[in-house]
Amino acid sequence: MKRIVPIILLTLLAATPTLAAVKGEEIQYKSGDVAMRGYIAWDDAIKGKRPGVLVVHEWWGHNEYARRRARMLAELGYTALALDMYGDGKQAHHPDDAGKMSGALRENLPLARKRFDAARAALEKHRTVDAKRIAAIGYCFGGAVVLEMARMGEPLRGVASFHGSLNTNAPAKAGAVKAAILVMTGADDPFVPADQVEAFRKEMDAAGAKYEVVVYPGAKHSFTNPDADEYGKKFNLPLAYNESADKESWAALARFLKEIM
Repeated sequence: MKRIVPIILLTLLAATPTLAAVKGEEIQYKSGDVAMRGYIAWDDAIKGKRPGVLVVHEWWGHNEYARRRARMLAELGYTALALDMYGDGKQAHHPDDAGKMSGALRENLPLARKRFDAARAALEKHRTVDAKRIAAIGYCFGGAVVLEMARMGEPLRGVASFHGSLNTNAPAKAGAVKAAILVMTGADDPFVPADQVEAFRKEMDAAGAKYEVVVYPGAKHSFTNPDADEYGKKFNLPLAYNESADKESWAALARFLKEIM
């Protein structure tokens, strides 16, 4: 029996599938003279190169929530970079500050694009990334950012917006949108009302874009973030986490990425 047991153990170990080994590390990159702080995650058990996904944070700035989504993407088999749009990893801790920081970039799209492109370049340089297969996702402010990048013709496989603003001061021109678009929004989100959704549909139709809009009944703003209820109460904002919409939208993203990659 003493000789048989080790053989059995070795056989069992050989038959056990390789477990996921998600790695995550902070990285620094530059956009012009501004130091940017990001977080990149990948599954080290996967061999070879795989698609990359940029994760654009909410208006609060680069934080743990964005990093968690990057790790979740790594679990799906992608290399994901939670980027920094504000520079030096700055975060806002009050809606007034968040509004000013995010608003400054919404009003300066060339600067926003420059910072987005800097993050993209950093992602493409990672040893695990196939630079020809890049997508971007964003939450709230980040959702608006990835849509603006699509409008400007960024050469991405696709972009996905979670409860992001759909309005713009620079509507997409016919034929300009290269990325496939997935928009996921809440039916009860006062920041993204039905007329804004309809205007976005008309804009995309006129531009000839490939897009899909999914509206989740009963979902309010920031429906994917478990901390939304706390933020809503603390700052008297109409925010609320919605577990079913969170899970359904993530499943929709997984299908979308699989299709476009």
